[in-house]
Amino acid sequence: MKIQGIQGSLTEVKCDVLIINLFKGVTAPAGGTGAINKALDNLISSYVIEKEQFEGELNKTYVLPTYGKLPADKVVLVGLGESKKFDLNKVREVSATALRKAQELNAKTVCTILHGAGVAGFKPGACAQSIAEGTLIASYKFDKYKSKKEDKNNKVEEFSIVELENDKIEQINKGIEKGKTIADGVNFARDLVNEPAGELTPSKLAQTAHSLKGITCKILEKNDIQKLGMGAFLSVAKGSNEPPKFIHMTYKPKNPKAKIAIIGKGLTFDSGGLDLKPRGSMVTMKDDMGGSATVVGVMSALPTLKPEVEVHAIVAACENMPGCSAYKPGDVLTAMNNKTIEVDNTDAEGRLTLADAICYANTLKVDKIIDIATLTGACVVALGRFASGIMGNNQDLIDDLINAGDDGGERLWQLPLYEDYFNSLKSDIADFKNAGSREGGAQVAGIFLSKFAQDTPWAHIDIAGPAWLDKNVKEMPKGATGAGVRTLINYILSL
Repeated sequence: MKIQGIQGSLTEVKCDVLIINLFKGVTAPAGGTGAINKALDNLISSYVIEKEQFEGELNKTYVLPTYGKLPADKVVLVGLGESKKFDLNKVREVSATALRKAQELNAKTVCTILHGAGVAGFKPGACAQSIAEGTLIASYKFDKYKSKKEDKNNKVEEFSIVELENDKIEQINKGIEKGKTIADGVNFARDLVNEPAGELTPSKLAQTAHSLKGITCKILEKNDIQKLGMGAFLSVAKGSNEPPKFIHMTYKPKNPKAKIAIIGKGLTFDSGGLDLKPRGSMVTMKDDMGGSATVVGVMSALPTLKPEVEVHAIVAACENMPGCSAYKPGDVLTAMNNKTIEVDNTDAEGRLTLADAICYANTLKVDKIIDIATLTGACVVALGRFASGIMGNNQDLIDDLINAGDDGGERLWQLPLYEDYFNSLKSDIADFKNAGSREGGAQVAGIFLSKFAQDTPWAHIDIAGPAWLDKNVKEMPKGATGAGVRTLINYILSL
């Protein structure tokens, strides 16, 4: 889909669908919507609002024919909700709603107003960025394996943001390009998660990372991993025929202001190992590499966004399978930092791979470490599908990530990381266990990971809930979501 900003009047643009808006409770439309209302002989105010009682509730839509009074064939009126509650996240959301309605109308060319730029006072570039993100995220489809592809007549080909003042067009187009880059990163991550586990193996994930332009990538093979002493990571991989891959991607500008590591959990399939998952719990386990997809999606965007931050993205990629060589309950593993771990559950494998990845990140002398993972079902129970859990050893880092998530429309909720949670991990024969108690399971996993972060400012983001949706939520269609891409990009750009 081509997205662009164009100078012109809403009453003069030719397109299949023209998108305008209305705040809740407004009975006399003004601005661009007012101009369209006037061109349609007050049809919006006298009929849609007064007789049809369209109240401008958030994400409600109303379709109007133009009867030849406008160059546009149809008008879609979208509700913005209460003006005092309207923000850039809702711009993204209503843009997705309007795009879906245009698709239902089989529109190929769509023009839109800058939602909220007038009443809410958003800067044109920021508003355009949110519109581009919402439009591209909502238009995403994964039909690679369907023998019959979606009808091309149902696809919007050209999407234009119309602005009367010519001096704002440059800002709008810059915002569109930024929004497009971020949305492309999100959709890239979604593609990776949506791939079947039989296709997206650790080797294929490594190849994908290595193919990114503007990024250097080093792939460590099994022998290299053994030399580094990553006994926790390698043990998880033992039950699979697929060889493990340790992926290290680097984005390095000329004069970096900061140096950080982002680590993504890379279990391309998780059967639970010998502590086998129930069948129903295994169906979506191709998404257990959602954290790795997130960091790959982020890295794909950085060469275009050009932040002045050195970013190291790390993925310990493998499968957790119950093969003849699989690691067993009761085994004692030795991590890269020489900590020993008694295995009390082979299905608590993600934290083992992350432990060695965090140890590796510490050898890079980075300023901060952030890991992101579909780590615990406990976090889904605690927070549902609408928020990720976050915890760590540095409150400033946690606060900054929560704010970055808020700006990107991704909620993060801080969970406590009390040392008391470590009690259930105490072992009689090793330094600690890997699973411990199910009570406070997300925090138990967090306190486990904290033992490998050392003194480096570190945060752990558990995206087990939002990483996969069973139905459309706001701008996000069901399936893989690319959770965390917007949060991490916003955070990196803020440094």
